[in-house]
Amino acid sequence: MNSKRLPLLSLLTVFGAAFALAGCGDNSGGKAAAPPPPQVTAAHPVVRPVVEHDDFTGRFEAVEAVEVRARVSGVLESVLFREGGMVKQGDLLFVIDRRPYQAAVDQALAAVKSAKARVDFAVGDLDRARSLSKSGNISEQVLETRRQTAQVAQADVAGAEANLEAARLNLSFTEIRAPISGRIGRRELTEGNLVVANTTLLTNIVSVDPIYFYFDIDERSLLAYTRLLQPGGEKPGTDVMVALSDEEEPSLRGKLDFLSNRLDPGTGTLRARAVLPNPGGLLKAGMFGRIRIPASPSYKGVLIPDVAVMTDQNRRFVWVVDEGGVARAQVVRPGPHIDGYRLIRSGLKGDELIVINGMIRVRPGLKLAAKVVELPPKAAGPGSASAAPAPDAAKSGPKAPGAGKAPDAGAPANKAPDNKTPEKK
Repeated sequence: MNSKRLPLLSLLTVFGAAFALAGCGDNSGGKAAAPPPPQVTAAHPVVRPVVEHDDFTGRFEAVEAVEVRARVSGVLESVLFREGGMVKQGDLLFVIDRRPYQAAVDQALAAVKSAKARVDFAVGDLDRARSLSKSGNISEQVLETRRQTAQVAQADVAGAEANLEAARLNLSFTEIRAPISGRIGRRELTEGNLVVANTTLLTNIVSVDPIYFYFDIDERSLLAYTRLLQPGGEKPGTDVMVALSDEEEPSLRGKLDFLSNRLDPGTGTLRARAVLPNPGGLLKAGMFGRIRIPASPSYKGVLIPDVAVMTDQNRRFVWVVDEGGVARAQVVRPGPHIDGYRLIRSGLKGDELIVINGMIRVRPGLKLAAKVVELPPKAAGPGSASAAPAPDAAKSGPKAPGAGKAPDAGAPANKAPDNKTPEKK
């Protein structure tokens, strides 16, 4: 039985080899089917007027800040404000025991009356001396003495009235009122404690609206900003924008109103200040923020999504799709973020078609199936590649199934082409 199977197996092997050789001979003159071009998303850069800016970290400070202290000593009798609340200038905050100071006023008032009585007596005595002097009954020396006595009495009245005014001032100082309008802090003493004049801190008040923002500007940025303000140049004005610690982009508008007159030699920075409206009281003294100030005049800038900028060693480049749909690497010099886009300082004119999605599939000289989209004037955030389809997107050529889809989430987006160096323009 085994002897019958062996010839049959040998025959099948021979026929299989013959068919394989025949198949190889038929395909030897043909070419393998070319893979479809990679599908990517492309867009033209956003070209519009831009103003470059610099960001600096700083801190908010109140325009007015007052430590409330008593001007007279005494026992604290009452506290008449709500801690942390808003107060107006002149509001009554504390009351110190008034009785000793009221007694001092009464005593000073009595001294004024006594001095005025002495003046009346001295003036009458002087008048009588003048009458007697005319008849020669008293000497000139006596007349001069009585005149001096009347003058001293009048001076005593002035001194007594001044003491009365001082006593009344001290009495008024027992009522401690808000020197400014703003938000008051906590009370440092409760009723019944002894207050020492000009020493004991009772509370503090800070103004709310407007509010200052202090920051330090470096020498390079200071020179750029100063040149913008030189006569004959384009002046961006003093408008600034401030972002809070929980904001990515600035939302608060203000005015730059102060630059120090000298740089700090230790840090090489200059103290600067902006003033911002704060009608709702959202901004508090001591809060941190980031201020954005103009660093260039307005010019026509080229903006692209940050994800489109690739890295090749020490150079940055973008993939450009030419008229034939072929990819080439264009070296660029990127600038700062503006409205969610990356500003391109050099390398792009603005009319190029650049790849903004699917860069991992691109190689130099490779033909692409590009889905053209239109970028919005402002991106959702830095590096955003969100876009709406362009009106002529359907005219960009036939698309393979799945064209325009984003690359896999696990694929790296900023990898340079293998063994290829982007051409430098």
